[in-house]
Amino acid sequence: MSILNVMWSGGAPFASIHKVHQQILSQVDATSPVKTWLLQGGASDCGVNVVGAREWNLSSAQLKGRHFWRLTKPRMQAGFQKALLESQADLLLLDGLGVARTLLPLLKKLPHIRAVVIFHGSTRLRPEDRVLFQHFKSAQLTLVAVSGTLAAKLRQDLQLPILTLRSAFDPEAFRADVLSREDARARLGLPLDETPVLGAVGRLEDKKGFACLLDAFAVALKQRADLRLVIIGEGSNRAALQARIDSLGLGANVALPGHLNDAAQLYRAFDWVAIPSLSEGLGLIMQEAVMAGVPVMSSELPVFREQLDDRGVYAAAADVNAWSAAILSAFNDSAPTIAAGQYRKLAPDQAWLDFSQAVRKLLS
Repeated sequence: MSILNVMWSGGAPFASIHKVHQQILSQVDATSPVKTWLLQGGASDCGVNVVGAREWNLSSAQLKGRHFWRLTKPRMQAGFQKALLESQADLLLLDGLGVARTLLPLLKKLPHIRAVVIFHGSTRLRPEDRVLFQHFKSAQLTLVAVSGTLAAKLRQDLQLPILTLRSAFDPEAFRADVLSREDARARLGLPLDETPVLGAVGRLEDKKGFACLLDAFAVALKQRADLRLVIIGEGSNRAALQARIDSLGLGANVALPGHLNDAAQLYRAFDWVAIPSLSEGLGLIMQEAVMAGVPVMSSELPVFREQLDDRGVYAAAADVNAWSAAILSAFNDSAPTIAAGQYRKLAPDQAWLDFSQAVRKLLS
C-alpha cells in the first residue's frame, strides 16, 4: 500500500499537526512507501522529519480560489490530479477540512484511491462540505477526529459517522528525549535554583488564551514576586503580547523565546505548565507535559476533562481572576503529587497501545 500524506502547510505554526500525522505514519508497515505533500510553506521548522516532501508553494487564496485565483483553480486541480496519478497512491491521509475541500473532489473520478481526513480542531463547516462528504461511500472515505469531544461535535454538525482516534505518543521514546531540569533551564536561560517557573507552549494567537494568562500572571505576581513565566511559540500575536508584557511591567519576569524545535524536550524547566486555550481539538501540550512529569493547569474545556478528568487543575477560560487564583494555588500545592496523579489518569502507555492498534486498523 502506497500512502500520500497531504498537509495544509509546513512551518512552526503547524508543528503539532505534523506531530500527529507522523505518529500515525509511524504505524505504517515498513514495506509501504509514504510520501508527503505540503500545499503551503516549507518543510523546515515543522518540528518533525519531513525530508523529501513535495512543496507546492501555494497560497491560501490560490487553494481556496479567491478573487483572481478563481480563474486558475481548474488548472491547479488538473495539476493535482496528474500528480495524484503519478504518485500511485492507494491511500490519502488528508490534514483537515482545507485539504479535504481541495483534493476530495478529484477522488470522485479516482475511486481506486481511499482517503482518510483527520480533523485536528473545530472548524467552520459549510453546507457544501456535508454534501461533499456524503458523495463518498464509507469504503472510500473515513472521517477521523483526534479526540472524542471533537468527534461528537463533528457528528452533530455533519450528521455523518466520525471515528475517534485520540492522538497519543510513545511515552518511552518521548521521555528518552526530555532534558533534565538543569539542562532545560540552561537552554532557556532560566535560573538553575528553585525559582518557581510557569511554562506555556503554543502558537501566539487569540484562541490560545495567552493574553488572559499574562493578565492573570500580573495579578499573581503581586503576591508571589519570585514567579517567572515562559511562553514558547510564535505567531501573529507576538507584537501584541510583547506590548502587553511591557505595559504590565512584566519584562523581568516573562520571556517569549519564540518557536523552538526542541520545545518538547524542555518541559522539565517548568514547575507547572499552563494551557489557557479558549478551544482545542485535543491539546498535545497536555499529553507532552504529563509524560514529562510536569503538572498541568488548563482551561475548563471538555477536551481537557476528557483526558485528565478529576485529576486536572482547571480555570474558566478567559477568566483572569480564576487563572490568577489557579496559579497561586498551584505553587502552594505538591507539584510531584499532582503530576503523578495526572500521569495515572492519562495512562500514556495504554493510550499509546490503543492508538497504535486503532491506526493499524484504520490504515489496513
